[in-house]
Amino acid sequence: MRAGPSSERAVILAPRGRDASVAAALIREAGFHAQICSDLAALTREIDGGAGLAVIADEAIKTADLRDLVHWLNGQPPWSDFPIVLLTHQGGGPERNPDAARVGQALGNVTFLERPFHPTTLVSIVGFAVRGRRRQYEARAILRDLTESGQLLQTALKAGELGTWELHLPDLRFEASASCKSAFGRDAEGSFTYQDLERAVHPDDRARRDESVTRTVEQGHDYNIEFRNIWPDGSLHWADVRGRPVYRPDGSIKSLVGVCSDITARKMAEIERENLVAQLAAERTALAELTATLEQRVEERSAELMKAVAAREQAQEQLRQAQKMETIGQLTGGVAHDFNNLLMAVMGNLDLLRRRIPDDPRLKRLVDGAIQGAERGASLTQRLLAFARQQDLRAVSVDMRILVEGMVDLLKRSLGPRVALRLDIAEGLPPARIDANQLELAILNLAINARDAMPDGGRIDIRVAEYEAKRDPALSPGRYLKLSVADTGTGMSPDVLKRAIEPFFSSKPVGKGTGLGLSMVHGLAVQLGGTLQLSSTVGKGTCATLVLPVASSAPETESAAPAVQKVKRSAIILFVDDDPLIAMSTTEMLEDLGHRVIGANSGRHALDILRSEQPIDLMVTDHMMPGMTGLELVAASREVRPSLPVLLATGYAELPEGTQLDLPRLAKPYHQDQLRDQVDQLLA
Repeated sequence: MRAGPSSERAVILAPRGRDASVAAALIREAGFHAQICSDLAALTREIDGGAGLAVIADEAIKTADLRDLVHWLNGQPPWSDFPIVLLTHQGGGPERNPDAARVGQALGNVTFLERPFHPTTLVSIVGFAVRGRRRQYEARAILRDLTESGQLLQTALKAGELGTWELHLPDLRFEASASCKSAFGRDAEGSFTYQDLERAVHPDDRARRDESVTRTVEQGHDYNIEFRNIWPDGSLHWADVRGRPVYRPDGSIKSLVGVCSDITARKMAEIERENLVAQLAAERTALAELTATLEQRVEERSAELMKAVAAREQAQEQLRQAQKMETIGQLTGGVAHDFNNLLMAVMGNLDLLRRRIPDDPRLKRLVDGAIQGAERGASLTQRLLAFARQQDLRAVSVDMRILVEGMVDLLKRSLGPRVALRLDIAEGLPPARIDANQLELAILNLAINARDAMPDGGRIDIRVAEYEAKRDPALSPGRYLKLSVADTGTGMSPDVLKRAIEPFFSSKPVGKGTGLGLSMVHGLAVQLGGTLQLSSTVGKGTCATLVLPVASSAPETESAAPAVQKVKRSAIILFVDDDPLIAMSTTEMLEDLGHRVIGANSGRHALDILRSEQPIDLMVTDHMMPGMTGLELVAASREVRPSLPVLLATGYAELPEGTQLDLPRLAKPYHQDQLRDQVDQLLA
């Protein structure tokens, strides 16, 4: 069955209440197909007929016979991993419910969703599952294609990283595949003759290779040899070349046909191994001559083997922690992106509402309160994005002494009279490559954390010094600056310290902190190319150290921001966004500013408009859209209307690495004033 409406539909089993109808309505409203099943047997039949996922309420399978369903799941072909969304009651997830965990283990690819759930969460999970199922169907199609014709052979050659060649006799005409040319350092499209191959062979290996070729041609033996060859760039490599004769009807050799591969890595490993074996042999000889000190040496080596075992265990624990935090970061970034979109719609509509409500102080207070709440939500998403290392940073060269000393007044006001602040900044420090605004927020966050850890007052020391990373597993080798914020507070226990940078984990009382402070600082440091180091002792205090990369250029000087010219005329603006809520609120804001808006819900829709005769003064586009991203739309639009100004709206630093397009960007969520300033500047 091909991927389509029936094979990508959601089949639903929720026999109680309105869960099934509500879930089906939400899924259909999001643009997916959904079908409600009456019982488990019907669900199994529908899955067997083709489906994208199953949504099952836990009460439907608590006492049901799951053998048919489990048998179907266990019998899936290798390309298939059918996704199931299990609706549980609050607290019924696998972490707290062993029964749910066992069911999840039996069913395989299960996502638990506790009720009551937010519609956006269900739609997001369904969309993710359908896209994953679609990729499974694509994998199935690829597997089928690979079984046909000569593609199977090509796949085997590629898997073995083998190139093919043929030497025609007696004229020595040489044909080589792209992979074969690559083994000799040649371009796939470039010429590579037999004479080129002979000249490439290392002088010390030519006689041996010529002898092997002669033996194959004269005696019909298989051709099998490893030799060194010199690439055009002068580097030395090893090649493994194998072949055998192809005969004409009269018994003469028509050609030699074979395969070749670059075995440089293996040969280097063999050479290194031989050198190591020789070195070990020499060491054994030396040890035999030093029999008097054998016992002492054994003890020393045993001790060394034990700092090594300990170091390996520590490295493994760091790796597990890093993988855990990376997974949490990916989930956090996705949630923050979706939340940014929701806040964009809320803040946009509140901006418009504030301008249009009657002159009633009470109504204005209510709207202002809602806007402040939305802005606090935006601040929360920025912390989440900082932890997930997906915030939009402007990393430039900054003088750390100037930055820290410029914060003294702010820090003293924030810390209060009972906390003493002391700076220790080394002389002659190189500049750091950082985002100054984000780093100031991080320093302020660390200082406030330190203040809260000293309820009876104390001292905070802020130190900046240079650091050379050589064997630090968390850093690339090079020069860094260490900015430390140390307090004399209560400190953290080892268990608390171990979890300190986890998002939403806080040792403060309920309501006193979000649990995102240290995770935000850690995410910022890693995104800048550094790391966050924490040390703490109960009763003695805590030291948080930001390790930041050194800049390669001089610090930037402050320059006055260009004045935004107010645009009096009404412009025609093409607005592109696949989210209907954002499209509605932003269109209203632009029209409220006096502009005419043409809406498009996808990049391809926008291109159709751009290719028409419709006059357009400016295009405002989202980046993350299905089918065609904002950057792809911009690149295509420049072929149609090269002089059209473009404003890119994005929720976080989601642009692909290496993007060099010079585009003005507007960070979501934005207010009408921010939108107006950007539009006015581009139209001016």
